[in-house]
Amino acid sequence: MRHPHRLATESYRGGSRYSLTTCTHRRRNYFTDHRLVDCVGTQLLRTARTEGFAVLAYCFMPDHLHVVVEGFDDTSNLPRFVRLAKQQTAYHFKRVTGERLWQDSYFDRTLRRDDDLGAMIRYVLDNPVRAGLVSTPMEYPHWGSQVTSRAGLLEFAGDCPRV
Repeated sequence: MRHPHRLATESYRGGSRYSLTTCTHRRRNYFTDHRLVDCVGTQLLRTARTEGFAVLAYCFMPDHLHVVVEGFDDTSNLPRFVRLAKQQTAYHFKRVTGERLWQDSYFDRTLRRDDDLGAMIRYVLDNPVRAGLVSTPMEYPHWGSQVTSRAGLLEFAGDCPRV
């Protein structure tokens, strides 16, 4: 598998915002099971807190995960956070299922301060709609935020045109 291009390590430190996507191993549809989403989501949010990141938005699609995160301070380190989050979620997932969870690597995008955060979050929340799983984001159960309610997240992203 060819890995995505990465910036220099120091580019991923500090209080920046990032959009991340990681796929399940062999694109298996693990995230249709509420129990598995809860298992992985709990570990993702726990790791984010301990590694100095806030999960602004997340959406578990059947075979991949979208996450928008922001570092708390200068010590926040995205590659370390992603490595530990994938490690912790995979460990707990394997204990429940006996299966491998993630593909190697992930895709990231550093969000600039002038990027429209609301539009990026709207993109994440609209994924199930674009995939034809539901007709509105509120119908889909597997998304949320570590920092606000689902209603607050929709309100924040609601004024943005659909991506």
